[in-house]
Amino acid sequence: MDSLDKLLNELKAEYHPAKPAASQPQKTSAKSFTPPQKPTSLEDNLLAEVRADFAELDAIAELKKQQELEQEKVQKAQIQAQKFAALQSEAEAWLKQLAPLSSEGIWFETFAQSYPSKLEAAIAYLQTNGSS
Repeated sequence: MDSLDKLLNELKAEYHPAKPAASQPQKTSAKSFTPPQKPTSLEDNLLAEVRADFAELDAIAELKKQQELEQEKVQKAQIQAQKFAALQSEAEAWLKQLAPLSSEGIWFETFAQSYPSKLEAAIAYLQTNGSS
């Protein structure tokens, strides 16, 4: 029986390796993993500088964007002023050629009563009729 037990133990050892041998690779892999080191103050300073540089670049880009939008608003206002000046000149010319006793002149007199001035009435009339 002794030889039979010995043979069984050999077979078990051959087909079922001992647990400590199986857990040994896990320990070595756990030992090979090293947790990240805490950054040194030099790394902290560098990171802070990079962050500050990016923040400054972002601020510059935002300021440039705001300036471009403001410039666009100014340009639009200038264009509107030019269009209004052209319309005003057209209205003045139209008023000069308007015969006051013609049917259009009489109609315009009635139309202009609801406006502060005949020029404003002529501008509104020309805008409505698409002349410009």
